[in-house]
Amino acid sequence: MLLEELRVSRWFARQPGTLRDRLAAAGRLRALGAGQWVYGEGDDATGLVMVLSGMLRLEAMVDDRTILVGVAQAGGAFGQSQRHGGGPRIVTARAGLPSRVFTVSDAALARVGAEEPLLWQSVSTLVYAQLDASVHSLAQMLALPPRARIARRLLPFAAVGEAPLSQSDLAELCGLSRKAVNAHLAALERAGAIGRGYGHVRVIDAALLERAGAGGEM
Repeated sequence: MLLEELRVSRWFARQPGTLRDRLAAAGRLRALGAGQWVYGEGDDATGLVMVLSGMLRLEAMVDDRTILVGVAQAGGAFGQSQRHGGGPRIVTARAGLPSRVFTVSDAALARVGAEEPLLWQSVSTLVYAQLDASVHSLAQMLALPPRARIARRLLPFAAVGEAPLSQSDLAELCGLSRKAVNAHLAALERAGAIGRGYGHVRVIDAALLERAGAGGEM
């Protein structure tokens, strides 16, 4: 049942029952293959995205280069609306691996909001959460040593046991060179915190990884 599947989204699950019903009826469920776009940076068609399974890559252009700036795992929700002061899409969102997402367009949000004015407060709360996450991610980049940055990026994947991120991905996410990331991953692997694979990192000991994320020596 769609409503039950949508409860995977933490933001959706917190909404009142009538609002959940209207959003479920107004949105679109999509199955994505690895690499398939949800939308592109600069697109005028805004709205919300809820990740039900898999993982989305959030990418931005910097000097004609596409840089990975974040990921959205199952349970996450993000997006914005131009109808209340927003602008076009800030990043490109595409599937990092086969994924299922639920999207609600701006036009659909307007229809739901006409019947459920509380929607716009909920959307504002979601946008604030995205801003909060971005600021804290930047703070970590500025304040934490390289190994702690890498550990912090891997920790959210501890529950599933594997981060589908390459060393190049981690280099972009952490503002480091690929060579530096390789050296720090090797140290984390020797300590027993992680295991390296092709295009992914296994989380073996979350407690050790958390210690590294706090700046503790490994």
